[in-house]
Amino acid sequence: MATRPKTQHPAEPAPLTGGPGTLACVPWQSLAEPEQVAAWDTLATQTSEPNPFFESWYLLPSLRHLGTESQVQVLRVDVAGQLAGLLPIVRQSRYYRHPFPNLANWLHPNAFCGAPLVSAGAEVPFWQAVLRWADENAGAALFLHLRDLPLGGPLHAALQAVLATSNRQAEIVHREERALLASELTPEAYWDASLSGKKRKELRRQANRLADEGAVQFHRCTDAAGLELWTAQFLALEQAGWKGHAGSALACSPATAALFTESLAGAAERGRLERLTLTLDGRPIAMLATFLSPPGAFSFKTAFDEGFARFSPGVLLQRENLAILSNPEIAWTDSCAAADHPMIDHIWRERREVGRISIAIGGAARRFAFRQIVRHEVKR
Repeated sequence: MATRPKTQHPAEPAPLTGGPGTLACVPWQSLAEPEQVAAWDTLATQTSEPNPFFESWYLLPSLRHLGTESQVQVLRVDVAGQLAGLLPIVRQSRYYRHPFPNLANWLHPNAFCGAPLVSAGAEVPFWQAVLRWADENAGAALFLHLRDLPLGGPLHAALQAVLATSNRQAEIVHREERALLASELTPEAYWDASLSGKKRKELRRQANRLADEGAVQFHRCTDAAGLELWTAQFLALEQAGWKGHAGSALACSPATAALFTESLAGAAERGRLERLTLTLDGRPIAMLATFLSPPGAFSFKTAFDEGFARFSPGVLLQRENLAILSNPEIAWTDSCAAADHPMIDHIWRERREVGRISIAIGGAARRFAFRQIVRHEVKR
């Protein structure tokens, strides 16, 4: 088998200049102007590591609906007059359960990657500028905390290089592996290699029994045709299940429902959305929304009708989803799932390592405090 490798409120100082780029901390609303969005969309196609959750069509709706209380701003780096790097930033008064103020990249529970958008080749000057800005604008923050950063890629390697040459302490305080799909096998060969013959036989039986219930069809769409209805059907399907009962379904909150609706529309407009649906007599019983950010893809949200659980519709949909292996523009797909996910981990056999990194900033006293904090955290 051949596989691909693993791969609140900042101050507003004068723009920081140094090296080839210029860094400024700006209100996120300033990036919502059409010309800024166009530059942002161009940057997203030039990054060394894709992150749809920081692209304009996802981050702007996130900030409009979920970022009002945290006073998020954006660190932007321009090189030769062009946008070359972007990272949403927030000041936090707490560090998880502890009262340690810090600077952090801004994320919310429906954003599954914290990697900044950085033009390929600009990673080192980007991190140099960000760390210099954090030193000069630390305020009450004791350190910089980067969440959900993919480990082992160009951004992490550049950060390590900058840290090594700046005598600055940093620690990976948490790491986990989540399911990744990355293989040169055909979809059929991958399916056969992932599951035992007994399991495949059982799934064939379930598919046959489902077909006895009515007409079974799969639908794949990469444009905006029928998107409004599809979105409404997805929200209803998810809310009807356990997430709805737990209050965590997207439709349980007007803010997350609006984020889902607007982000899917923005992604489809840019050709960065794939929708996959399993229907029974025309009725959706399993649905999947995937963001396409070549060379990667991100399985954003999936839902299935729990009334048909005995037929494993979610697994049947994932078998059909293996067709993404044949997409020449997509080398890997991030599951966006929690580590040790009970379903996807048994189908997707590659893993992507993601970590939280805490970094020393400021002067000697602040760095001393950081050493004490991170020493106990790493030991624990």
